[in-house]
Amino acid sequence: MSKRVRSREVCADCSAPEPRWASVNRGVLICDECCSIHRGLGRHSSQVRHLTHSTWPPSQLQMVQTLYGNGANSIWEHSLLDPSSSVSGKRKANPQDRVHPNKTEFIKAKYQMLAYVHRMPCREDDSVTAKDLSKQLHSSVRTGNLETCLRLLSLGAQANFFHPEKGNTPLHIAAKAGQMLQAELLAVYGADPGALDSSGKTPIDYARQAGHQELAERLVEIQYELTDRLTFYLCGRRPDHRNGQHFIIPQMADSSLDLSEFAKAAKKKLQSLSNHQFEELAMDVYDEVDRRETDAVWLATQNHSTLVTDTTVVPFLPVNPEYSSTRNQGRQKLARFSAHEFATLVIDILTDAKRRQWGNSCDSPKENVELILQGIGSRHNSESQENDQPDYDSVASDEDPVQEATCGDKSSDLSDGPITVQEFMEVKSALTASEAKIQQLLKGCSLEGQSTMLENDYDTTPNHSELEDEGEEDATLPCTEDVICKTEQITKNIQELLRAAQETKHESFLPCSEKICMAVTEMAALFPKRPSSETVRGSLCLLTSSASRLHGECQKAAEHNPCPSDIQLVTQQVIQCAYDIAKAAKQLVTVTTKENNN
Repeated sequence: MSKRVRSREVCADCSAPEPRWASVNRGVLICDECCSIHRGLGRHSSQVRHLTHSTWPPSQLQMVQTLYGNGANSIWEHSLLDPSSSVSGKRKANPQDRVHPNKTEFIKAKYQMLAYVHRMPCREDDSVTAKDLSKQLHSSVRTGNLETCLRLLSLGAQANFFHPEKGNTPLHIAAKAGQMLQAELLAVYGADPGALDSSGKTPIDYARQAGHQELAERLVEIQYELTDRLTFYLCGRRPDHRNGQHFIIPQMADSSLDLSEFAKAAKKKLQSLSNHQFEELAMDVYDEVDRRETDAVWLATQNHSTLVTDTTVVPFLPVNPEYSSTRNQGRQKLARFSAHEFATLVIDILTDAKRRQWGNSCDSPKENVELILQGIGSRHNSESQENDQPDYDSVASDEDPVQEATCGDKSSDLSDGPITVQEFMEVKSALTASEAKIQQLLKGCSLEGQSTMLENDYDTTPNHSELEDEGEEDATLPCTEDVICKTEQITKNIQELLRAAQETKHESFLPCSEKICMAVTEMAALFPKRPSSETVRGSLCLLTSSASRLHGECQKAAEHNPCPSDIQLVTQQVIQCAYDIAKAAKQLVTVTTKENNN
């Protein structure tokens, strides 16, 4: 898209010029500030992608741009266009509004509560209304009018509706008509490319029979979207579906180290899951991949923006209210997996997905592709994995897991401009410049056992009922000067670590991380074991768990001799962990100063 055209675009939520992000399922473009809020909503509310730093299927990007250009935003702001809305005090955000609470409250009302969407007249039987809407969708997808179909979907039309008279789904109709963009929209809303019509034919069959070969190939890609995304995350390659290759199974360069009894038990447990439970787990891992990659793109594109330090991080997957609490807790635990642990889980899922599709002994010959060495690089921490592995045996039953699994966006290429060490150091310098300069107090204490302690001291989920059960909450906060002192100490050690990264002195990673962990332990010890403030609890969670993750990542550089591409991955993880530590320390300084001054 030309710069001239791009300059006329404005953020759908606050009208700021030149938005750089898109919400795929909402069909709108958004600015950095509004995107920082969208990221916290979860993919079930908004699937965000960067317009230039994310890897897009061309037809999916075209679909979003077409929706945006044809006024899709009016679907989500319908009632705000009514002149009476100004009388009632309703208004959309503007660029000058504060991110919190102004823009946040507006965006949550707009996309989570759908407060401004046109409401259908109330009827006694809502299922009849949904059926009528779905029939309209079934008819509309044969045309190129995307915004009409998005409006129907926003009102409750079902993307997988099976028309009783026609004997097929909307995606069958779009495929037969060659409507590529309609197929993209339906897929985002969960339409299944493998759904059968009354004659046993799929939308892919419809497209091929109608001569729409490009659309047929794209539908095959959508069908394998979940496993393709996981594969690309690990090794930067996708299967060649055109030639019948539908799976690539990456392999850890040090896979022999993963054959612990726990690893074997975990794989056996994965294989014993029902198809429904396995699909839910695969979907949750897909969402975690998306979270990690979006975080990397976010850091890479913010540069020196105040958004890096002033907006809330997304430390784990946001709660999806349609899922059970057990499943939501399991999803959040995925963020605590180290890069190596998470890669192992992804590989196990890819292997079992292939097994479930082809069977134990009837693999398609074209699936026997060469294995790709992926050296993430450390011994499998079975104790950590055992604590963090979510229990998916009792997940709640959620509807249409396979169909929903295909609705995600394509993967982001992490090689496309990760945040540089220099940029990160400048951000840290800007962060500490505003803090009081207090002489740093260095205490010599042993790091032995701290990594495990850091991980277990604080719960990383927002549900703190367990903490409340274990002891009374304490509202006492430490002296502000003590907190600032420890923050300065942590920041100094982080800068030392990042200088080592900048100078490619990877042998210095581990000693630097030990200093950081020691400083984090001392800072956490200043606070009560059961803080009553939710903000303090959350900041301590982020501080201690990030320090533990940092120590694990730095151990990889010390224990192995990875290739340049692998050390780049480790370095990126180190930078992310260091950023999270600095962010949490800053939050603790802010809340302590505020409370002590009251």
